[in-house]
Amino acid sequence: MKISFVLAALCLTTTAFAESPKKILVAPGTLTATSATVVWDKPVNSADIASYHLIVNKKDIAMSTRCNFRFKNLSPLTNYTCEISAEGKDGKFRPTGLMVKFKTTAQGKILNVLTFGAKGDGTTLNTKAIQAAIDVCPAGGTVLIPSGTFISGALYLKSKMTLDIARGATLKGSTNDADYLPFYKNRFEGWELETYASLLNAGKMNSKGGYVVEQLTIRGEGTLSGGGDPLGKAMIAKSGLRGRGRLICLMNCRNVDIQGLTIKDSPCWTIHYIYSKGVSCHDLNITSTLLNGDGIDPDSSDDSYIFNCSFLTGDDCIAIKSGKNPEGDKIARPTTNVRITDCDFLAGHGISIGSEMSGGVDGVLVQDCKTGSLLYGMQIKGTKERGGYVRNVTVADCQLLRITIYSKLGYNNDGAAAAAEPMFEHFTFRNIDLSRANLRQSVMDLNGFKQAGHQLNDVTFENIIMPKDGRIVIKDATNLKFINVLATDGSKPNYEITDGSNIANR
Repeated sequence: MKISFVLAALCLTTTAFAESPKKILVAPGTLTATSATVVWDKPVNSADIASYHLIVNKKDIAMSTRCNFRFKNLSPLTNYTCEISAEGKDGKFRPTGLMVKFKTTAQGKILNVLTFGAKGDGTTLNTKAIQAAIDVCPAGGTVLIPSGTFISGALYLKSKMTLDIARGATLKGSTNDADYLPFYKNRFEGWELETYASLLNAGKMNSKGGYVVEQLTIRGEGTLSGGGDPLGKAMIAKSGLRGRGRLICLMNCRNVDIQGLTIKDSPCWTIHYIYSKGVSCHDLNITSTLLNGDGIDPDSSDDSYIFNCSFLTGDDCIAIKSGKNPEGDKIARPTTNVRITDCDFLAGHGISIGSEMSGGVDGVLVQDCKTGSLLYGMQIKGTKERGGYVRNVTVADCQLLRITIYSKLGYNNDGAAAAAEPMFEHFTFRNIDLSRANLRQSVMDLNGFKQAGHQLNDVTFENIIMPKDGRIVIKDATNLKFINVLATDGSKPNYEITDGSNIANR
């Protein structure tokens, strides 16, 4: 086993730590012949933990200050056992009881696109050459984009393959909309419809379930670049706002790893996955500053792991979706178990749940993240016509500039109304630094719905640092708790409450 960062063996001395992490796993899609990425739960009370040590096959070989780690230089077809030990700030260690076992895969064949006639000269259209390499790539194989700039139109990926964009390489989308034909069916802004293809496509959409592409990896140290604003405008001119392709679009896929890349200049949303399960997006640098330039959009999908990413976008950095009334109500495919950790949100609209959430969203964790000047901050949003629900959301250990829960939006509200208004409930916000918030607007704007039984319900704010004279606006809400919510000088924030009940202010 050849693993980097080998450390001397450590003497593990038991000490009294706070609650231990509960769960560890190999992130979906990340197990290859030579690498694996493990993620684990952070203790609720972790202030006394300085770092985590990774014990692999009884040897302490690496450490991490985050609750994730990517092993490299593993041996193919080899069994590994990984255990986690926590190191306290006092230098003492304690085993956590966390352990995961895995076996690496066989080493597959590498196909260099140059062999298929591709040219990295920045002018040649390489769609046919790259697609030819993808089509003949055997199970477990890798299609390699080497150093250079390779222009391409729409490409169609498949199961059990890796697309590797090497250091010094750029896979760049053509700016000619004709290179993304024919149209194909997917989903955009809650509607199933036909659009242009994306630069990278995988799967075929089926709202009734099933997975048509599995164990797909898109990785590398290079750049994936779309056709950007010129392509987006060309697509809009031909087929309207909702006719644009994305940069990466996955449909009915399972166990997908998108890792390591610089990703930029999408004509629309950047990474969009629909009716999928087990998608890991990590160690990505995403820039997309044009109209509707979302970063990552999980859509009626389960088990998303988004970590170690940076975002600079012209719209939502992350937008968790599940369809829109009335179609979203009928399909009723929720998005569940989204884990967003250790991300840096430099600019954009928000870390968002909604606005298309008619199929429901259940189980979201946002932890150890930092935000720049996001327009709406950490945002949960919908309209009274949406139906559906958002529940069981935890936001912890983050530096934010604003928290918003909106029940009224001035956009994207076409379609017949649902039978009942949405339900926003069971949220926890803890250990949040809001001290840098802009006082020209409310620091927290918290809204539910007016229909009986649909008020914002069961929300706890604990250990929140506010700026002096910060405002918390509350409307149509019940069962809200504010525990240790104080300004930097120890004063309490200003509460403005309309139609609120059972609101505990401590």
